[in-house]
Amino acid sequence: MSKGRDVPALVAGARAGDARSVARLISMVEDGDPRLREVAAALAPSAGTAQIVGLTGSPGVGKSTTTNELVRALRVAGHRVGVLAVDPSSPFTGGAILGDRIRMQEHTTDPGVYIRSMSSRGQLGGLAAATPQAVRVLEGAGCDIVLIETVGVGQAEVEIASLADTTLVLLAPGMGDAIQAVKAGILEIADVFVVNKADRPGADATYRDIQGMLGLGERGPGDWRPQVVRATAVKNEGIDDVLAAIAKHRAWLDESGRLRAAHEHRAAVEVEAIALGTLRARMGNLRDGTGLSALAARVADGTTDPYSAAEALLAELGL
Repeated sequence: MSKGRDVPALVAGARAGDARSVARLISMVEDGDPRLREVAAALAPSAGTAQIVGLTGSPGVGKSTTTNELVRALRVAGHRVGVLAVDPSSPFTGGAILGDRIRMQEHTTDPGVYIRSMSSRGQLGGLAAATPQAVRVLEGAGCDIVLIETVGVGQAEVEIASLADTTLVLLAPGMGDAIQAVKAGILEIADVFVVNKADRPGADATYRDIQGMLGLGERGPGDWRPQVVRATAVKNEGIDDVLAAIAKHRAWLDESGRLRAAHEHRAAVEVEAIALGTLRARMGNLRDGTGLSALAARVADGTTDPYSAAEALLAELGL
């Protein structure tokens, strides 16, 4: 095994800030490398060391520009920053358009910033299946803040809430986002609303709409009330207010004890996803053999029902 592919060497390189080692580890995660369990075990002590901030919203609201300006401000504050930009994958090649890397070129030579574009590979929810493990790699590489920018697909994009400590939902005036926020269910996942492009007509109305909808929500004593801030990321205006809102939410998480609960929920989702992935792989092996095919044929013939067939399949899997 070459040193370049040796897991302990790669993990040591990542911890030393070697961007190539980080890139190779994330590639191993994305490709489902057979040594992924060894990688996860080596990175386990770093779990939970970074603050995870998710950015979501409809296409065109300025997620990439906002992410770029947040990285700039965080670096000025002395943070080591990781960025995972999940891009939609091509239905033909399966690859991702690396548009976010193009927008963040000014940070690519900064050793305190690691930027990775990831293909969603058809995964719903706005993230890639490998995103949680990629976060672990960035934590192991010493990033104390990880920004995750989602695909931007709209109403199905709520998965980020289970991964991020703080979820930012970006809105823009003139795009109907205030109403779409209610339809998409993102009113419930947002910890901070950012009304971006606040220099445009209609920004004040969008701000008031969101505040009004938040006023209709039911909250118990001590519950977090989402912050609403204005920004014009392309002019680097309001970014300090966004960071202040993120810091305020983090302080609430610490004081309320919700941070630990959030980390445990994140771990549960991750473990469940790995278990289901393993189960699907084992079912795929059965499909290639005769077990599943035979059961499917019996269901198609009407000699058994799908529930009985499913029970027989689980029994064959030893479950």
